[in-house]
Amino acid sequence: MRFTVICRAILDHCSLQYKSLGLWLALLIAGIPVQAALPEVIHQIKPSVVGVGTYHKLNTPRANLMGTGFAVGDGSFIATNSHVVPATLASNRNTDIVVFIGTGTAPDVRTARVIARDDEHDLALLKISGQSLRPLRLSANPVREGEMYSFTGFPIGAVLGLYPVTHRGMISSITPIAIPARTAKELSIARLKQLKNPYLVYQLDATAYPGNSGSPVYHQNTGEVIAIINKVLVKKSKENALSDPSAITYAIPIRYLAQLMTQLP
Repeated sequence: MRFTVICRAILDHCSLQYKSLGLWLALLIAGIPVQAALPEVIHQIKPSVVGVGTYHKLNTPRANLMGTGFAVGDGSFIATNSHVVPATLASNRNTDIVVFIGTGTAPDVRTARVIARDDEHDLALLKISGQSLRPLRLSANPVREGEMYSFTGFPIGAVLGLYPVTHRGMISSITPIAIPARTAKELSIARLKQLKNPYLVYQLDATAYPGNSGSPVYHQNTGEVIAIINKVLVKKSKENALSDPSAITYAIPIRYLAQLMTQLP
């Protein structure tokens, strides 16, 4: 009797495996994309994720990695945060905005220029020189609280070379961007405007660092981008962001980037 039960269990298991294989083949034949595992998605994402920074030939070091970006559009455009490429750089003729492409200690360094900004949503689009990269796809699907996503970027800069790091987290909340000021000294005109007319962003229960600014947040099984890392909640001071991270990260919904891309030439 026990032998019969074991045999039936084995047959049922084999039948289930064949059914799963049959479904996978049916989806493939029908042209419906089959969801990939996260390691494969990361492998596909990494070549499109770049470092964004500055280059000054008279400084030591000459290159300075300030944040993360990723290829969009036709692959010659890089999306990042506006605060990663401050406007004051435009007045310094000795400093170039550059993009670091590849991995390791000798990345390809390309000059770039800002072609569009959206300071309200902290977004910027750069145009790079040279060969285009493989662009990431932007998601048009709604995002729900409780869903899991990944993001890839450069959380501690290029201390050991250019090596992208992937984190993941849950959408903990869809919340207004404005964070109330703790004291009257923190109330600027920009802060008051945000408090009056805030827009919604995604809050993730994930650990990000200053170098992650501009990192793409994407579906773990399709690689489609749903948001851009914007900032992290700092407990006490900037130094605490590294020594004692809050594990609370904010990201700008991708629809604002899609709107900015309508300004591309």
